[in-house]
Amino acid sequence: MFILKNAVTASALALTVAMAGAASAQEPLDAEVIHWWTSGGESAAIGVFADAYNAQGGNWQDSAVAGGSAARSAAINRIIGGDPSTAALFNTSQQYHEIVEEGLLNDIDAVAQEHNWDEILPEPIINAVKIDGKYYAAPVNIHMPLWFWYSIDALEQAGIENPPESVDEFFADLDKLQEAGITPLALGGQRWQENSLFSAVLTNVGGGELWEAVYADKDEDAIHSPEFREVIETFIALKPYVDAASPGRNWNDTTAMLINDEAGFQVMGDWAKGEFKQAGKEIGTDYGCLPGLRPDSPYVLGGDVFVFPKTDDAEQVEAQHKLVEVMTDPETQVAFNNLKGSIPIRSDVDETKLDACAQLGLEIMSDPSRQAPDASQMMAEYIYGSVQDVVTELWNTDMSVDEAVDRFDQALNG
Repeated sequence: MFILKNAVTASALALTVAMAGAASAQEPLDAEVIHWWTSGGESAAIGVFADAYNAQGGNWQDSAVAGGSAARSAAINRIIGGDPSTAALFNTSQQYHEIVEEGLLNDIDAVAQEHNWDEILPEPIINAVKIDGKYYAAPVNIHMPLWFWYSIDALEQAGIENPPESVDEFFADLDKLQEAGITPLALGGQRWQENSLFSAVLTNVGGGELWEAVYADKDEDAIHSPEFREVIETFIALKPYVDAASPGRNWNDTTAMLINDEAGFQVMGDWAKGEFKQAGKEIGTDYGCLPGLRPDSPYVLGGDVFVFPKTDDAEQVEAQHKLVEVMTDPETQVAFNNLKGSIPIRSDVDETKLDACAQLGLEIMSDPSRQAPDASQMMAEYIYGSVQDVVTELWNTDMSVDEAVDRFDQALNG
């Protein structure tokens, strides 16, 4: 009787432990994610990640902070304060390299190696997220920040039958738009927008070799070359084509000028598609996109990544790895990027589910010679800030070409 009673008790205890273990195994993996995607389209896009993570048995905890700088600062402060989130959003740049060097991020190399990132990711993206031989960030999209967008109706009003295929044709079209009383070039007069315009001039006038010689190599011969002087001269020559209301205007308000057929062209990242879509505009009917003004124009690879703060908590590490797998899954990539306006980080996706501009981007990306790193990936953040200062001063003052060349040299080489 004693033996039977003990056996029953032992069995009951074992069953209780087993049930507790099963319940524990079914507990969703909490993942707090800090990001700055707060607009309508952005919220819908990150919702794809949240839904996909939850479908895999996770529990996505959204921590949205308005503004990129504020969100990154919040993430870093949490890390330093010993209360890190599971993941945090950064740009595909050198923004997070310092916290890697400080040992404050977990690497995700195991997931990257399992899914063969060395083979499926473009080289400029690998160079941005792989540090000292290990992957420390999960890229989730490729934004090309230098697209030329145009209003088809505005061009037709100016008698322009086809979009430009060279820098010379672009200036000829700007003249026609101006003669027709239409703002030729829509530009929001903010520091980052002025720098995007300069980058578009540098890549389309100077080409890929000059882009990397100046920004990556900081080559003084390239900076003082006739080719770079031509870039500066061309940038200055665009000033008369921008309307007087440009200073301080937001990028989306600037895109609205094309949506309303009040302007011909805008240089802006592929996220501009979201504005056209919200306005009910169709690619090829109402607006068009040009990745550049020359057959070999570099396709500049920017974008967004998630990093994973240092933790020894086994469940949090598991949650981090699950986030990486979910975010980089081919089907999730298509669904997310369709809403974000960008293109997937991998080429093995169903491109028929992407819009025409995204398909064009993927086609160009298939040629490694066209791939180019974003300026922010090629230099330390403080150097990039100095370069941006030179560009915006060049645009807003009467700075001479000679002075601009010297200022670029000083900003890049100290």
